[in-house]
Amino acid sequence: MTSFSRRARHLCLILPVLLLTGTVAEARAPARRAATAAKPAPKAPVPWLYRGSDVPQDKEWIFGELPNGLRYAVRRNGVPPGQVSIRVLVDAGSLYETDSQRGFAHLIEHLTFRDSKYLKSGEAVPTWQRLGATFGSDTNAETTATQTVYKLDIPDATPPKLDETFRLLSGMITAPIFTPQGVKTEVPIVLAEMRERSGAQARALDGTRELFFKGQLLAARSPIGTVETLQAATSESVKAFHDKWYRPDNAVIVVAGDADPQALIAEITQWFGPWQGTGPKPAQPDFGKPAAPAGADPKNPVGDARVLVEPDLPRIFNYAILRPWVKVNDTIPYNQGLMVDRLAMALINRRLEAKARAGGSFLAASVEQQDISRSTDATIVNVTPLGDDWKAAVRDVRAVIADALTTPPSKEEIAREVAEFDVAFKVPVETQETLAGSKLADDIVNAVDIRETVASPETVYNVFKSSIPLFTPAAVLQHTRTLFTGTVVRPVLITPSASDATAADLRTALLAPVDAAKGSRLAASTIKFADLPPIGTPGTVASAQKTGILEIEQLELSNGVKVLLWPNDAEPGRIIMKVRFGGGYAAIDPKDAVYGPLAEAALMDSGFGNLSREDLDRLATGRKLSLNFDIDDTDFTMTADTRPADMADQLYLMAGKLATPRWDANPVLRARAAARLQYESYAASPQSVLTRDANWLLKNRDPRYAVPTPAELDKATPEGFRQVWEPLLKQGPIEIDMFGDFKREDAIAALEKTFGALPKRDPAPASTLAPHIPAHNEEPLVLTHRGDANTAAALVAWPTGGGRAGVHESRQLELLAQIINNRLFDEMREKIGASYAPQVASTWPLDLPTGGYLAATVQLRPQDLPAFFAAADKIAADLAATPPAADEIARVTEPLKQLITRASTGNGFYMFQLEGGATEPQKFADLRSILSDYSQTTPERMQAMAARYLRKDQSWRLEVVPEKKGQ
Repeated sequence: MTSFSRRARHLCLILPVLLLTGTVAEARAPARRAATAAKPAPKAPVPWLYRGSDVPQDKEWIFGELPNGLRYAVRRNGVPPGQVSIRVLVDAGSLYETDSQRGFAHLIEHLTFRDSKYLKSGEAVPTWQRLGATFGSDTNAETTATQTVYKLDIPDATPPKLDETFRLLSGMITAPIFTPQGVKTEVPIVLAEMRERSGAQARALDGTRELFFKGQLLAARSPIGTVETLQAATSESVKAFHDKWYRPDNAVIVVAGDADPQALIAEITQWFGPWQGTGPKPAQPDFGKPAAPAGADPKNPVGDARVLVEPDLPRIFNYAILRPWVKVNDTIPYNQGLMVDRLAMALINRRLEAKARAGGSFLAASVEQQDISRSTDATIVNVTPLGDDWKAAVRDVRAVIADALTTPPSKEEIAREVAEFDVAFKVPVETQETLAGSKLADDIVNAVDIRETVASPETVYNVFKSSIPLFTPAAVLQHTRTLFTGTVVRPVLITPSASDATAADLRTALLAPVDAAKGSRLAASTIKFADLPPIGTPGTVASAQKTGILEIEQLELSNGVKVLLWPNDAEPGRIIMKVRFGGGYAAIDPKDAVYGPLAEAALMDSGFGNLSREDLDRLATGRKLSLNFDIDDTDFTMTADTRPADMADQLYLMAGKLATPRWDANPVLRARAAARLQYESYAASPQSVLTRDANWLLKNRDPRYAVPTPAELDKATPEGFRQVWEPLLKQGPIEIDMFGDFKREDAIAALEKTFGALPKRDPAPASTLAPHIPAHNEEPLVLTHRGDANTAAALVAWPTGGGRAGVHESRQLELLAQIINNRLFDEMREKIGASYAPQVASTWPLDLPTGGYLAATVQLRPQDLPAFFAAADKIAADLAATPPAADEIARVTEPLKQLITRASTGNGFYMFQLEGGATEPQKFADLRSILSDYSQTTPERMQAMAARYLRKDQSWRLEVVPEKKGQ
């Protein structure tokens, strides 16, 4: 059931809190071998997705099959209103390729958008933009090891627009046009995408995949392909792959949206019904199975091991317990078994996290089960050592696992996880009316890929409730042992130092006996909000007034705390909160800059009052509570997404953090260690160098926006952290924004007891921020990276402005940025294939008088850097000299108009636009013009803005090039 936990997932090298994530293969969440072997589908007229399953069907979906074998699923969904989400799944990915076809499934995805029956070369992107779909988000596709999926989210989906969409899409899927020129044009773009994904992390992921899936197709079948096979591709060879696998009996169309389901079925039938395959449907390739190592101990069959040396990556030790993947019937007993598996892993992961928080030998560790690309059923253990001693970290993690394999958990431990599961499965029931059609469509796509079903939130919750009697200590122990039993165990160590280990050392580390770490178990205890002391003497509401926007109300409490309150039923079961306080970066002394990033990781983990982070976790058991922290230019923020039953306690949690902050040392030390490990990875690619340095450089090298260096981190201490943050938490006004499903009287009562009980605040210090981009440089500033020699990155920025008085100008600048983006995309990607995805964006700080800029960034080959700067200069000069055409403007304004129209149906849109409005009422007036500002302009205004801002003599340039050997 994909609504439970069966969504497609990625096998990653996981470094929690910091850096290393990258797709190795599409995967799925916990699957269990307790399931029955697959049986023939019953003869009863059961919808195709549910054949062989006793899971209750989600009646909102209508399933069908056309005479040509095409399967479909459609449903009505009004989130967001007017949108229809279409997914076309072709059951063919990189595992379906031959050796000479590597990369063809993904290349066809590209070529499908280039030229087809109804869309000639270069027409696809502009056509979808004119229909209001944003390229890259509303219009996209993805290729995995097992499938290729085309995704369209069509806004304002009128019947004529839907008919045109299905017509165009049918031509793309059933009748793409493969020409020598098209292949010649698209291959360099795919190679540019390959370069942008290359580097240390990609090599580590590839090396891990090759080891874990040795002897299987997945080991050598990355969807991106190889340079050699892509360069050898011809229109004929690509067409041969397409003709073999793109056929109606190998495809599924999923549609969910604000339209009549029968009308959607009629569109599918009209445009895809005539599609015919050639010959019989080909058999699926044999993906292979993991093989047991010769002579290995069946109880611990450690096989091949690998050490991957990457000087710019931190140490990470991963090992996988691998089993053959088996097609199962998605039955209720099967899913009940999944529940026990999930519980077993949750217990281990909680113990590992507690040990890491306490300052053990590892920074982070986790256990997860994945069914990967219909190739392998794997239990994967991820370990990030705290320092150089990876052996101690692996030993300590194995000791925690050994304890779970030796002794059953206590009933109290199980009860804690059951309470967590209960809220996890109940919240989707409470909020199901907010599920977007795009999400529902993706769930069907994932279910087809993993050969399972979908279920409604009620069904998932009922399956969970029926599983509770199965959660016995003995059953959890049995499932834990099964999770750690496999055909072969394979470890990999990613390390910056070649002297760290050999493959034999890795095998020895996993073969060595280990004592069970009985001390890793968490003591049973219960903490309740009712037992906590009051924040202080409750306050009262001093004033209340309507804002004039919807039913949003502005309150002021007796202690000066301001509130924006909007009870509404737009998103049933959900409340979003934001607490803005203090002075943000402006209040941090530049000499204390290192403590800004450390606070984003450690401040909330420090707890409050007498409650540690572990206590907070216990307090939140079975509740939907969160405590997220961020730093903006002129304020600090705490955010939460909660539900009506937990609203009052969520407010207590946030107010308690300000009333009585706690100053534990371990969260600071852990955050410092994580930042220290992460820093070297910033040099691993040109894009990561931009991530590290661009914002800081564009802010006039203000240290508060810089990524701390290892030397700066080494000087940071828990004592220094407290000295900086204790006064900052007391300073500056507080504004609370609460939008969602709650009763006004309940919210006011909770606010009076929590934030209303805080003492009056100290004033925020005067701002010392004065950001501005550097002065014009004729020759770009040059930074270096230590990644692949054929990769580089570049940035060109033009100064604009800042301040709320210029809000209308800022919105028009975003239109100009999108026009430039389209032109740069055409120049750098479509014409010369130098870059996969150039990006242009406008930044205009509304809370600061200066510091805005319009910037274009790109990843490319070093030899293409001059072409990028020349293209940027030419585009800027052309826009200043000649106004853009009306059609060019429509390609920008229509998607933005539709984006705002859809977003404005949710509470998050209004909170983002109005946050801070209690102290800046002008934000309410500015909201009224947002749609017109983003959807209406003139060629003359765009030209005038280009002439004003896009001046070459004011631009600033940066390039990131490969570091020379020996440098």
